[in-house]
Amino acid sequence: MARLPVRPLYLPPAVQDFGRQQAGAGYLILRDGTTALIRPAKPEDQPALQAFVDRLSPEARRHRFFSETAPPPSLIASLCDPADPHALMTLLVTRLIEGAPRIIAAGSYLAKDGRTAEVAMAVDDALHGKGLGTLLLERLALLAAGQGYVRLWAVTSADNLAMREVFRESGFTAREALEGGDMEVELSLLSTAAGVERSELRERLATIASLRPFFQPRSVAVVGASRDPASIGGRLLAALRAASFTGVLYPVNPNAQDIAGLRAYPSVRTIPDPADLAVIAVPPQALPVVVEDCAARGVRALVVITAGFAEVGAEGRARQDRLLAAVRGYGMRMVGPNCLGLLNTDPSVRLNASFSPIFPQAGCMAMSSQSGALGLAVLAAAKRLHLGLSTFVSVGNKADVSGNDLLQYWEEDPRTDVILLYQESFGNPRRFARIARRVARRKPIVAVKGGRTGAGRRAAGSHTAALAASDAAVEALFRQTGVIRADTLEELFALAVALGAQPLPKGRRVAIVTNAGGPAILCADRCEAGGLLVPTFSERTQAQLASFLPPTAGLANPVDLIASAGAEEFRQALRVIAGSGEADALIVLYVSAGALDPQSLALAIRDGIASGTDQAPLPVLVCWMGEEEQTSGPNELARLNIPVYEFPETPALVLSKTAAYADWRAQPLGMIPDFDDLDLEQARRLCRRAVDARGAGWLSAEAMREVLTSARLPVAPGGLARTMDDAASLARRVGFPVAVKLASRTVVHKTEVGGVVLNLQDVDAVRRAFAQIRDRLALDGRLEAMDGVIVQPMVSGGVELMVGVTHDPLFGPLIAFGLGGIHVEILRDVCFRITPLTDRDASEMVRSIRGYRLLEGYRGHPPADLEAIEEVLLRVSRLVEEIPEITEVDLNPLFALPPGEGCRIVDARIKVEPVLNASSAGSV
Repeated sequence: MARLPVRPLYLPPAVQDFGRQQAGAGYLILRDGTTALIRPAKPEDQPALQAFVDRLSPEARRHRFFSETAPPPSLIASLCDPADPHALMTLLVTRLIEGAPRIIAAGSYLAKDGRTAEVAMAVDDALHGKGLGTLLLERLALLAAGQGYVRLWAVTSADNLAMREVFRESGFTAREALEGGDMEVELSLLSTAAGVERSELRERLATIASLRPFFQPRSVAVVGASRDPASIGGRLLAALRAASFTGVLYPVNPNAQDIAGLRAYPSVRTIPDPADLAVIAVPPQALPVVVEDCAARGVRALVVITAGFAEVGAEGRARQDRLLAAVRGYGMRMVGPNCLGLLNTDPSVRLNASFSPIFPQAGCMAMSSQSGALGLAVLAAAKRLHLGLSTFVSVGNKADVSGNDLLQYWEEDPRTDVILLYQESFGNPRRFARIARRVARRKPIVAVKGGRTGAGRRAAGSHTAALAASDAAVEALFRQTGVIRADTLEELFALAVALGAQPLPKGRRVAIVTNAGGPAILCADRCEAGGLLVPTFSERTQAQLASFLPPTAGLANPVDLIASAGAEEFRQALRVIAGSGEADALIVLYVSAGALDPQSLALAIRDGIASGTDQAPLPVLVCWMGEEEQTSGPNELARLNIPVYEFPETPALVLSKTAAYADWRAQPLGMIPDFDDLDLEQARRLCRRAVDARGAGWLSAEAMREVLTSARLPVAPGGLARTMDDAASLARRVGFPVAVKLASRTVVHKTEVGGVVLNLQDVDAVRRAFAQIRDRLALDGRLEAMDGVIVQPMVSGGVELMVGVTHDPLFGPLIAFGLGGIHVEILRDVCFRITPLTDRDASEMVRSIRGYRLLEGYRGHPPADLEAIEEVLLRVSRLVEEIPEITEVDLNPLFALPPGEGCRIVDARIKVEPVLNASSAGSV
């Protein structure tokens, strides 16, 4: 494969999250944090669009239509015609006003020439300054690019400064020219790094603004508040008061004059001042009226505790969809339904908007839990472990606010240093990937993913009414985004304590200091199993240790101080090791011998580490095993921000995962490459033609080779022969020896029907092979499955690999890489990644399989062309990202040849299916 220069491919957030085809429908978050619906116009929208235009000020109409009078009905009708999206596309932004949708912004593009589309927009006069014009322009640009346009063109009045500012701040490369008093603007649709960064910044700021009323409300309405202390409404109000919420509380109950000494109100509409947040615990059938009341009173955020929605089946799902449409349509945001609530321990807020009786101590960790019951247990555990939280959110069914939104809030929250997630499902894993990859560069994210097994997925589905993704996809997602995966809640907390209190290790060298040999052996074994190093100390360091330790002490690493060691021996040993430069992290194991003062030992550990080096401090973790000392010693260490664990394997496990995270964070960001020689339009035409002709199914061998060639993938020479004579002629052209293989859209395993014949030396052998394959299929009654044969020259040498693609219902294309041929099914040495792949992803995939040693060169065999393998992965990623009709790819075997010789795809299959646009695409 020829090495061609590549350039970075910058994908706008909406394309990364939903795909270009689905960028025109969903929900938007405006600059002020309110929401609105965006969708393509339909013919029945003509009266509403006409009413919108009539409501515009004369100046706004002049800027949009170059006339202060209303445009003719024929123009409005044409703008609502979606028949030819290449010629014309109109997007409408709507919001509910008094229960009915009203258009608040509209924008269109119109074909100007084959490569340019004219764009124009208008925004309701009352909503200027909220970013609607920019959001409309972004979505129109994505749809226009999907139709093959490379630039947008607009003409506006020179005095239309607001629209000119929209063009300049859009992130697209803009060029202005004054023509006859009007300003002509040209926008390049080629995405740039600066443009994508600006779009992500706008999204982040809008999301934070939308979540601020949840975490920093000045007033809270408790809808469904009750005098019954055992009821959910009673517990909600009690929790808010017990936490000493610093704002104003409004109990809402139509059957009470006062509750717990506070005046109660019959509805949210009757509250004297607008409430920022409403916490709602009413029956599901009462919710529609409550939502309308909240919207009418200016409430910005809803926490819906009420259950009985998607978690109970199809009827509940429909009820939840209606609830979500109302909440977003009115411009609000919602946590829940079916949730525990949320907390903010900030002393200036002290918000416990949940029915948890526990309000944890303030700290630097934020947590989101998809399970309410588990949330209660988490808060109890946090209190028991003295784990300080900044905020906690039980997202419940996460119909609106999800972990993706919370990640963006916590990314900029100065009180949050570590982010903890309990996930049972992913709503939009592609969006999670984009956001988490950015956030994890600054703050560690630790996640427990429930539903790893079939039984777990069934439970997750019934519990959260969400489809649980395959664990291979989840594992790939976390690896690519730097998320630290915890296997249990216990492990989650163990990691959280260390990440919140200690620096990340600079490397993988671990020093173990102990007063007992057995725990040190267990700890050292777990270190090495986790990819850590327990190196032998240098003679110089061992000599320093020997100068104050007894002759029976172990000096090499682990350092065994023996049972009689006192606090001073621990202090001196830690001082020497910390200053040696031979360790990146320290584990201290202490088994109670009964004679040592626990508090003195805790201070000795602190002092030894602090006095050992004037460089950046090393992370230190302690395992404290004993009975009587479980209070004073560990408590003193916790006060000193030194994590303490009960078993010797735990600090080793924690360090192995934090070291891997530190390695990930230290690596440069990956680049999604673009290749100049791709002919994706041709590949797209071939796939769509096959879908139109036959529906879902495998491409013919001929079409498959054309698609791979369009992506400039290294298909082995040869081709399709439909007759015996064609096969003989093709064999002469490619040169002997050759392989002859069955070409079929229906036979998956060719070898099982005798469909592969190798090392054919002459024409007669080729003819016999053709006849042999034909006759075998005829004998089986499957002759119609034969499209012909593929004739290829034999490939000698190299390593057999496989590259595959499967389409996960939630995650989209999932790329597999591993050893090929029979190895893939027997050894199952395969790794997975989610597209789009970066160059870093491709490099890590190649090096992560167990068979990588074969690619490096093994026992006299030459190494493989690693760059060529990575390029195949990256080209396949681009192919399946750009052509959503492709749902499966199997390149097996792919022969990796020596450096400079590239790769050869010897056998391949591609499956295509019609593309179904999800109605929920583009949601916040």
